[in-house]
Amino acid sequence: MESISAVVRVLGSGSNKLLFDPLRGVRKSTQLYFPNSNLFVSIPIRTGINTGAEMVITMDQALRGGKVIELKKVVDAAVAKCPSVRQVLVGKRTGVTVPMGPKDIALDQMLHAAQPECAPAIQNSEDTLFLLYTSGSTGTPKGVAHTTAGYLLYASITHQHVFDYKEGDIFGCVADVGWITGHSYVVYGPLANGATTVLFESTPVYPNPGRYWETVSRLGITHFYCAPTALRLLLRYGNEWVTRYDRSSLRILASVGEPINLEAWHWFNDIVGEGTCTLVDTWWQTETGGIMISPRPSGPDAPVKPGMPMRPILAWNLTHGVYGDHKRYVDTYFAPFPGYYFSGDGAHRDKDGHYQITGRMDDVINVTGHRLGTAEVEDAMTEHEEVAEAAVVGFPHDIKGEGVYAFIVLKENLYSTEQEILTDLKKLVKTKIAAYAVPDHTLVCSGLPKTRSGKIMRRILRKIAADQPEDLGDISTLADPSVVSKIIKKYNAAHQRE
Repeated sequence: MESISAVVRVLGSGSNKLLFDPLRGVRKSTQLYFPNSNLFVSIPIRTGINTGAEMVITMDQALRGGKVIELKKVVDAAVAKCPSVRQVLVGKRTGVTVPMGPKDIALDQMLHAAQPECAPAIQNSEDTLFLLYTSGSTGTPKGVAHTTAGYLLYASITHQHVFDYKEGDIFGCVADVGWITGHSYVVYGPLANGATTVLFESTPVYPNPGRYWETVSRLGITHFYCAPTALRLLLRYGNEWVTRYDRSSLRILASVGEPINLEAWHWFNDIVGEGTCTLVDTWWQTETGGIMISPRPSGPDAPVKPGMPMRPILAWNLTHGVYGDHKRYVDTYFAPFPGYYFSGDGAHRDKDGHYQITGRMDDVINVTGHRLGTAEVEDAMTEHEEVAEAAVVGFPHDIKGEGVYAFIVLKENLYSTEQEILTDLKKLVKTKIAAYAVPDHTLVCSGLPKTRSGKIMRRILRKIAADQPEDLGDISTLADPSVVSKIIKKYNAAHQRE
């Protein structure tokens, strides 16, 4: 990293003259960078039209799950729309020959000539550290701005206390480094605490569903932090892919990204951790930059309730703005409840004062006057032993106002027929919740539309359920955009249209 910093300094990239103030918006100069995941690169680069970004660092290609991603081609297309970019540093990942234009510079050659040490630039505490674009699971992606001192300190503190970090631990957060979880708990938090951190580039099922646990065994990972959606995916393949690998090094298990259903929590705790690890479900957002609610820290040996983040952390961090749209920042987070930050998520607090996240507030369906949280229905459906994942959305209904539409993914090696499973699910939802909560339609899919961070893009499913496939909006942030066309085809078949 010091060598790369030296290269950037030698090339003389200028500042972007931006800093976000929570009350006044943009106000002074600093240097920014735009982190990107392999598949979510064009939106941040295109913002250079407005930010004055001058340099891009990329690779010839990227690899993920056995697939080759033509990263340089994506960057070339984006840079063509961004005249402020003067230089593109191109690193080698696969070594394939890629076209090099007048702005392109071979990073390897620059690194060979660079000094091995680079003195850090002094920054003010409120200087912007980075802009990170949210996944867009509920709308147009927002450029979230985090500042230097507050973000770094919060990432460090939460990494140390939520995960009970001790010297010598090997921290395995398998999130994409380009998303906020990767930023805070692959890079900044662990490195600020002097920890050994694992960079994971692949997927949970490549080359086989044992990839996570083989990595744990091979590297002696002590902490394993992943998304519930990955756990639900691995549930489809049974326990044997877990138990064939030594996982005795594990001390802390953790989940992030969305509420974890009870089946996934118990599988993670009982099978992966063999009941010997502390399992912390964490709630936080891109906007907060770090964990906000978690079972730890707590009193010594305090019990952990399955599927609940439980305890708010006393000190919080918060983004200092939405890039280029301060009004959106205020309207989204502070206008709904004046004097308070509105996260957009719902929760209930139990008799002990512990919190259970119920999902997005806009994921509430009004069925014949009953307000129904989609997470309730999803939790009920995933209790079925042959259902791996479920996503529930509302759709316009002539009689009930809104109907309930469920998209489900089944596990491998079924012993029931699809129709038997659908019948069981109706009974399960009726028993667990009420008759009005039973989905009007349940569509069995091969997969769900997810961002690289594992979040399900429910807005896409809402459009499909409302029979508006021509109005899906931006799907560029999906890990596998082909899933959408497959779901639409299944929907058309189910409703007797092609």
